[in-house]
Amino acid sequence: MDLELNGKVALITGSTKGIGRGIAERLAAEGCHVGICARNEAEVTAAISELEAHGVKVAGAAVDVASADSMQAWVDHCVATLGGVDIFVSNVSAGGADASEDGWRANFEVDMLATWRGVQQVTPHLEKSDAGNIVVISSTAALEAFAGAVPYSAVKAALLNYAGNLAQDMAPKGIRVNSVSPGPVFIDGGAWDDIKQAMPEIYEGTVAAIPMGRMGSAAEVADAVAFLASPRSGFTTGTNMVLDGGFTKRLQF
Repeated sequence: MDLELNGKVALITGSTKGIGRGIAERLAAEGCHVGICARNEAEVTAAISELEAHGVKVAGAAVDVASADSMQAWVDHCVATLGGVDIFVSNVSAGGADASEDGWRANFEVDMLATWRGVQQVTPHLEKSDAGNIVVISSTAALEAFAGAVPYSAVKAALLNYAGNLAQDMAPKGIRVNSVSPGPVFIDGGAWDDIKQAMPEIYEGTVAAIPMGRMGSAAEVADAVAFLASPRSGFTTGTNMVLDGGFTKRLQF
């Protein structure tokens, strides 16, 4: 199915590896020009070169998403290089920060405030698009009790509330807003790979709790994001798509 993404411009935060990189690869393969960022400049440079192999324009920079100036410079650079913004994917996360005050602050600054800040910065450009779209990456950790009273889960839940309300605010402007909540996703060198090596009993117990018998992949999350961001999903807004192989046990209506 043609997703009608060819020629669109997508900005993805935290996009040199993991789920963010998978999203950038999928959108580039669909013909999107992509703007990427991460903290490591060498990784950004390498990713730009690799993504350009899809035959699209790629802009990127080393960015501290906790800094408004750093984020704004990246958005401005992407707009100047790629010609605008049609799609904004807020993917970056501080991950499973500890439950200290510093941990709470890290998840709030990087996951929540950076998403809000990015939305503020790209909205003037999305308003000029005929396919303005925002996708927020959350987690199934937001949906059920998981891993205790930790900042990651609480802030990911806040992102779902924000995205759902934002969808109502943005719809009259022609901008759609949706979220994606992945369950456990296995990425070589990623968090679950580390757990598999260091704490195999936790890894195996988690896989056993997934009815489909395996963890997801970055490519599967990227496919969902590409569909939600595409004109083919043009009447979908305010939706949270759960991708977890049945890991969460709540019934969805």
